[in-house]
Amino acid sequence: MPIQVTRMKEADIDGAIDTIQQAFAEDPYNRWVYPDRIKVSLVRNRVSLTLRCHWGIKHGLFHVARDTAGPSKILGCAMWLPPHPPSKPQSWSLSLSFWSLWFSQIRMNLWYGRGGLSTKRYWIWKARQAEAQQELWTSEKGYYFLNIVTVLPDAQGMGVGRALMEEVLKQADKEGVWCYLESSRSVPNVAIYEKFGFKLAKEMVCQDGEEDSGKINLYCMLREPRPVGESGNESDGKGGSEES
Repeated sequence: MPIQVTRMKEADIDGAIDTIQQAFAEDPYNRWVYPDRIKVSLVRNRVSLTLRCHWGIKHGLFHVARDTAGPSKILGCAMWLPPHPPSKPQSWSLSLSFWSLWFSQIRMNLWYGRGGLSTKRYWIWKARQAEAQQELWTSEKGYYFLNIVTVLPDAQGMGVGRALMEEVLKQADKEGVWCYLESSRSVPNVAIYEKFGFKLAKEMVCQDGEEDSGKINLYCMLREPRPVGESGNESDGKGGSEES
């Protein structure tokens, strides 16, 4: 099946969100940060992801994949954040975009509520994430951050994940920039990402209380840029952590 990967457009957003909601339905991080499953609102989640997609179209590297024989259906998506050299100040336009996204999310929460989201666990994760990145992100060039990569369950095994991954990995290799991701599953995701050159760098433990049900492990992986021309390997799973 010939796979075409393109930058996400507004018309692709609904299809991309379909892949995310299907792929992350039973994701460990999703179930941890949304512990009250009765209150989970896919409508609110779709609004949240729509806001993020609009932001990512302008400021991120958000891609979608489709079969060229049936281009109307989105088979998978990947959301990458571009590298930012730590020694350079953030641009005014990017700073304003974050504030705009934040205010939009506040309005969303006022209208839809939290939709089952545990804000306590969300901020536990953000704190552990900040600690991990401060420890691991040492390159002066910054890092390409793979936030989400998803493939529809019925499209797995067809090269969709590989095509989505390689779209940015090739760019990172040309620029000599490291890549970073956080996986919510050790098996099979870590082994899959290792085929693309990622290596496990840290196990991030997020703990809410003393019970096992309040604990989630995330797997921080780094990828050193490869010499241009080296090929990747196939992946059709899902990875990353879904922000809400």
